[in-house]
Amino acid sequence: MPISTELPTSFRMNTGAHIPAVGLGTWQAKPGEVKDAVKHALSVGYRHIDGALIYQNEEEVGQGVKESGIPREELFLTSKVWNTYHDRVAESLDKTLKSLGTDYLDLYLVHWPVRLVANETSPLFPTNPDGSRAVDRSWNQQETWRQMEALLETGKVKQIGVSNWSIPYLDHLSETWKVVPAVNQVELHVYNPQHDLVNYCREKGILLEAYCPLGSTDSPLMKDPELLRIAKKNGVSPAAILISYQVNRGVVVLPKSVTASRITDNLKTIKLDEEDMKTLNEMAANGKQQRVNTPLFGWDLGFHDWYDVGNKDAPSPDAVTVKA
Repeated sequence: MPISTELPTSFRMNTGAHIPAVGLGTWQAKPGEVKDAVKHALSVGYRHIDGALIYQNEEEVGQGVKESGIPREELFLTSKVWNTYHDRVAESLDKTLKSLGTDYLDLYLVHWPVRLVANETSPLFPTNPDGSRAVDRSWNQQETWRQMEALLETGKVKQIGVSNWSIPYLDHLSETWKVVPAVNQVELHVYNPQHDLVNYCREKGILLEAYCPLGSTDSPLMKDPELLRIAKKNGVSPAAILISYQVNRGVVVLPKSVTASRITDNLKTIKLDEEDMKTLNEMAANGKQQRVNTPLFGWDLGFHDWYDVGNKDAPSPDAVTVKA
């Protein structure tokens, strides 16, 4: 049989449901922009919108969805419970549903395996007197997941999953989970491919989702000579290569943009040959490893490079412990 040159337009989750392979990310989409971005994305063929309570733009996202005229059942909507709601997951969900103007989510994620304790400094980004994050270090993430599992019985969410979870944290969660996370959404790009996590999640039946697939505004990724060469070889933009890379490796990809032309272009993916995939897979190992999103929660979250990129108050990655 001839080898297929077509990439999948969706992936099957461990629930049996399908999720579109490319979705519109809405992180850092500013008020006044995100509504039109969502509306345009849906008009050109997107059916997957990724959001979160902490993005503080879900009301506009909901407006964009409504104005698009696309029937709700044709859409795949994702949101995330924020860190200050780990003890009130259902409350966080209800806030999101109200903002989006929908009765249910297709996917709901635990945004980070970190509980923050809301106080007078902020309901979303609370800090201690010394300026550090107001982290509850005694909180057991298994309790957060039990609340997530309970949401499935309400019909308000179709699938549940996690975001920013490393192998040690997933191992801890697996000790008590009744429902295996459908997805794990993490920072994935050619400078941070996380091959070990991809393989681990594949073995567990957990689908990976890539946020920041294009790096960031200040990232050197888009100017990488190897990436530019591969883009020229294939006759597409560097962004198209970075987005296609994730789909080629079986990962859902969530590029963010509020520019209409880029939103349209980001939906197009191509099949990459083995040589190109090998080059892209090896970039980080060849000295280019870096992250673009590293919140300083104050301890190691189990990712191999987490300690090196700024969490200097954290214990060594070799000493990761997860609260039982």
